[in-house]
Amino acid sequence: MARDGLTISEISERTGLAGSAIRHYESEGLVFPARTAGGQRRYSRADIRRLSFVLIAQQLGFSLSDIREAMAHLPKHRAPAKSDWTSISKRFGRALDLRIAQMQNLRDKLDGCIGCGCLSLESCALYNPDDRAKLAGVGPRFVIDTES
Repeated sequence: MARDGLTISEISERTGLAGSAIRHYESEGLVFPARTAGGQRRYSRADIRRLSFVLIAQQLGFSLSDIREAMAHLPKHRAPAKSDWTSISKRFGRALDLRIAQMQNLRDKLDGCIGCGCLSLESCALYNPDDRAKLAGVGPRFVIDTES
């Protein structure tokens, strides 16, 4: 490691990201490397955490826009404190709780539908008597709406 920060190859080795991905995340405003006199990027150790968070959040289905918005409050040139991560955790926690509820709803209702075997909401006497689903709007309302 260089005294003035990690090179892009070092940060790549630590995160598993290709250099092109790291440069992309920089262009998205998610990491802020310093530049040497020769223009080479130098990353801080905190950038390992930032990039790791980006990877995890993307795997959980968050968009780069969501991630950038959440990370906008993190300090750019120092390691985030525990309180910084706690703030992001609370924000993402609410979104994850909603997704979990939606997935549980899908699991429970899809299982019931498959168990009956009819797979027809137009004629299903259990889930959709008299085609009441059309009143809730278009699309898979029983899956989308967690309160159904």
